[in-house]
Amino acid sequence: MAELFTVDNLIALITLAILEIVLGIDNVIFISILASKLPAAQQNRARQIGLMLALVTRILLLLSLSFLSRLTVTLFEIHLPFLPEGELHVTARTIILLGGGLFLVYKATHEIHQRLEGEPGEVSSRTAATFNSVITQIVLLDIVFSLDSVITAIGMANEIPVMVAAVIIAVGVMLFAAGPISSFVNEHPTVKMLALAFLLMIGMTLILESVEVAIPKGYVYFAMGFSVLVEVLNLRSSKKKAKSHTVQLNQPVAPAGNLK
Repeated sequence: MAELFTVDNLIALITLAILEIVLGIDNVIFISILASKLPAAQQNRARQIGLMLALVTRILLLLSLSFLSRLTVTLFEIHLPFLPEGELHVTARTIILLGGGLFLVYKATHEIHQRLEGEPGEVSSRTAATFNSVITQIVLLDIVFSLDSVITAIGMANEIPVMVAAVIIAVGVMLFAAGPISSFVNEHPTVKMLALAFLLMIGMTLILESVEVAIPKGYVYFAMGFSVLVEVLNLRSSKKKAKSHTVQLNQPVAPAGNLK
C-alpha cells in the first residue's frame, strides 16, 4: 500500500479525477435530460441510480483490462474509399461507438424536435417514460461514455487502485452536482436546447471515431466552452432586461390631473 502513496501517484490521482469530472459532464447532462421525463418525485432517484451504475460500469471495465484489449481486435474489414487507408477495421469498440453515437444523435434530434414542434405542457403516450425504460437508456449510454473515461484513465495512470479512486471521486462529485445541474438545465429552456446540441455533437463525434476519423478533443471542448460562454452572456443580458422592466413597472405614475 505504501507504494501507492507516492508523489507521482497522487499527482496522477488529482489530474485523472479532474479529467474524469470533465468527461463526466456530458453523462450528467444526458442523465438529467432523461430523468426529466419522469415525475418529479422519481427524478432524483433516477439520477442517483444512473450515476451509481456508471460508477459500477467504469470500475468493472478497469478491472477487466483483458476484456478491453479484446475490444480492439479486428473482427472484419470494410472497404471505405474516403478513409486514409481505404479499409475500416471493424472491432467491438467500433460497434459500441457507432451504436452509442447513433443513439445519441437520435435522442438529441428527437428531444429538439419535440421542444420545437410539441405544444407547451403536452403529454402523450409517445413522450411518457417509465422508470425502467429511463434506467435502461442510461445503462446503455453509460457503457459508451465509460469507454472514453476508462481509456483516459488507463493512459494516465499505471496503478489500478489509483484509477478506481479517481473514478470514485469523479462520480462522487457528479452525484453532488447532478441535482443543481439538472435544475438549472430544466429551468432555462435555452440551456436545455444547448445541452441537447452538445449531445448531438458528441454523438457525431462518436460516429466519426467509430470509422477511425479522429477529431481532436480540444476542438470539441473549445466549441462547447465558447457556446457556454455565449449562453452565460445571454442569460445575464436577459436577467438584466427583466430587472430593468420590473423597475419601470414599479415606478409611480403621475395623476392624470397633474398632466399639462
